[in-house]
Amino acid sequence: MLGDSGNATLQFRGVWAIRGRPPTADETMRELDQRSGIRTLGFAVDDLGGWDSALVTFLVRIIATCSAHEIEVDQSALPDGVRGLLKLAYAVPERTGARRVEKSEPFLVHLGKDFIDLVQSTGEVVAFLGLSVLSFRRFLTGKARYRKSDLWLIMQQAGADALPIISLVTFLVGMILAFIGIQQLARFGAKIYVADLVGLATVMQIGALITAIVLAGRTGAAFAAQIGTMQVNEEIDALKTLAIDPMDFLVLPRMLALMLMTPLLCVYADLMGILGGALVGTLVGDTTLLQYFQQTRAAIGLNHVAQGLINAVVYGAIVAVSGCLRGMQCGRSASSVGLATTSAVVTAIVFIVIAAAVLTVVYNALGF
Repeated sequence: MLGDSGNATLQFRGVWAIRGRPPTADETMRELDQRSGIRTLGFAVDDLGGWDSALVTFLVRIIATCSAHEIEVDQSALPDGVRGLLKLAYAVPERTGARRVEKSEPFLVHLGKDFIDLVQSTGEVVAFLGLSVLSFRRFLTGKARYRKSDLWLIMQQAGADALPIISLVTFLVGMILAFIGIQQLARFGAKIYVADLVGLATVMQIGALITAIVLAGRTGAAFAAQIGTMQVNEEIDALKTLAIDPMDFLVLPRMLALMLMTPLLCVYADLMGILGGALVGTLVGDTTLLQYFQQTRAAIGLNHVAQGLINAVVYGAIVAVSGCLRGMQCGRSASSVGLATTSAVVTAIVFIVIAAAVLTVVYNALGF
């Protein structure tokens, strides 16, 4: 920056482009703040090479600083393109409050806001669950309006299409449980009881939990994205205009599909988990395949299978309700769809874990 007798000239040299990492306006602004007596600021662009929006952004900040210090800015030497962009930049005045102001809040304030959001979110989930129950009652009385073709399609997508990933995950988990169990039981010479460990753990809890978590990340997220996109495109508003309840038309088929398919997938997951445990038990546990399955059959009772199936039905309903809820709450932008998808998975997994704990306590209290 050059200047004398109240006039200053800002010289530009080289290429002013974003890729070239041009200098920031902070140093020039600090120099303007330090200098006194400057009444006019001009520009010298004889040595200026290529430029893009980086130059315009720089000039906007410089002009704003000059305005704050009552310094007149002479733009006559600037290229015509730059002056045209600056004119467009100031064509519409900045809206009051449009700039984002970063405010640092105390930890307790953050904690309080998070707690309030948690309470509100829990209330929204409970309210939506109530609406889902009412929709299910209308289904039982034959008053619900939905398309059966949607139900069959969702059952296929949530059921048959999920078999490969559930097969892989549950088989590997069964192998892991058996390997860890054998290492501990070998100390007592009771390797054969690894069949009891894998069978009971898989049938009572692990099979239903893995199935539900896979469905939460795969199907629940898809539900949130589908309904969220419909919210963005105002398709849900159109359904309401046609006097079609979105709970019946959109939520009910998805909830029914998961409540029907999750137990079936759970049974399949149990079988794959037991097979994974049998593979490790026969290879590492020094037992025959027949001995392993006989021990598994003796350990597992109908009450254990019933617990897993009941858990699966509850988990399926939770996944469907969470995905549809977040989809219904989606905003009107593409980023909102992404946030709704993420929130659907998190909500489903949290409530699945809570439901697993509650159901375990209930089974223990009932002696089931």
